[in-house]
Amino acid sequence: MEAPAGMTLVETVMAEIHARVDGRLLAAGARAPSIRALAERLGVSKSTVVEAYDRLVAEGVLLARPGSGFYVAKRAAPLALMGTALAGAEPPPDRAVDPLWLMRQALEPGEGVLKPGCGWLPADWMPEPAIRRAFRALARAPSAALLDYDNPLGYPALRRHLADRFTARGIAAAADQILLTDSGSQAIDLVCRYLLEPGDVVLLDDPCYYNFKTVVGAHRARAVPVPYTPTGPDLAVFAQAAATHRPRLYITNAALHNPTGASLTAPVAHKLLTLAAAHDILIVEDDIFSDFEAEPSPRLAAFDGLERVIHIGSFSKTLSAAVRCGYVVARDDWIQGIADVKLATAFGNATTNPRIIHQLLTDGSYRRHMEGVRARLAGAMGRTVRQLEALGLKLWVEPRGGMFLWAALPPGVSSVALARAALERGVVLAPGDVFSLTNTADGFLRFNVAQCDSPRIFEVLAQAMEGAYAAR
Repeated sequence: MEAPAGMTLVETVMAEIHARVDGRLLAAGARAPSIRALAERLGVSKSTVVEAYDRLVAEGVLLARPGSGFYVAKRAAPLALMGTALAGAEPPPDRAVDPLWLMRQALEPGEGVLKPGCGWLPADWMPEPAIRRAFRALARAPSAALLDYDNPLGYPALRRHLADRFTARGIAAAADQILLTDSGSQAIDLVCRYLLEPGDVVLLDDPCYYNFKTVVGAHRARAVPVPYTPTGPDLAVFAQAAATHRPRLYITNAALHNPTGASLTAPVAHKLLTLAAAHDILIVEDDIFSDFEAEPSPRLAAFDGLERVIHIGSFSKTLSAAVRCGYVVARDDWIQGIADVKLATAFGNATTNPRIIHQLLTDGSYRRHMEGVRARLAGAMGRTVRQLEALGLKLWVEPRGGMFLWAALPPGVSSVALARAALERGVVLAPGDVFSLTNTADGFLRFNVAQCDSPRIFEVLAQAMEGAYAAR
């Protein structure tokens, strides 16, 4: 074992124990790993572990019990995600630019603030008249639709309709294999609650959707990065990570990958499923952007038949962030277990939102809306690409559709520095390292083309880049 830069081997061993305690893998009173076992696992001498344990005793982290070993003395600090405690305190003004930083900036209301770094469509792109009609229809429904809990799996009519939609995409799923959730984020959380134990390893794309990083951390699992390519995950690195780390899950976007906009190809999908089967890895396929595609790309759930793939999604990105409704699609034995987790943590299912979504899907409103959205996105994509290229940015891949562009900055320009400078001028950018587990994407920005109509965005970006050049 080699110590990370700036750390001794003793400090590295201490950091290992600190991480276990803070991650709840070692609770107060639990016995620490034996000196011999930890020395062998980390590849260091027993004397190195002894010195580390002695220092941890001095810090009050461990207790030494002669003839018995070392035990955890302190309780773990409150769980923190990306450096922010869950207690709800306001973050410090110099807080690092991380996933939760971006969420806060994108969700914070502000007069005249432009948000090309956010992950949703503008409100005026949404089918507000159709949503209002659906609410009026719901107001005339029987009282149970407005007052009671719904079926444990969620509104049956919507689940039957979704089953038909999935069948058309090659995913064979019965209505009873679908669990409705309050959002796509809740769908991921429920699956992680069901399948993960603290300390489990989860493979994530690098870069990936930033909330994958935070939810894995919230479940005290350990994320291991796999570089993402224009055709899917790097299979050689995936195989190596699978053999080395024995991961429990791999979480990914199969279509219109967030943040890159790339889509999985069929050859990569087949090889990926072969590797997952060989290493007993379960796959969570987030398909939230599926309806932005004019022509569907391969789906892992279709190739796999839901044997080891769990398919999730929602309508928050396509219909409304306020009328939230997501879903989990899985094999029979898993869906019942995940439904039990939902009952235990949220008790029942809401009745209103699924009925609103069902009406929009079945009365033709949703189809017409998405046809218009895809056309508008295509136009916005072309305009945004031209503006970015004029400023010297280059596309990593040309997406088949959707709202995201992953753009490389000129050499030496930091996306974090640009994001900070742009925020001072009322523009929220999405710096690359927000999406990267390895912090190797500072030379990239993610752009939402639907939010890039204002010329001021590119004026501010140009000014920030000029400032970056001047500071070099």
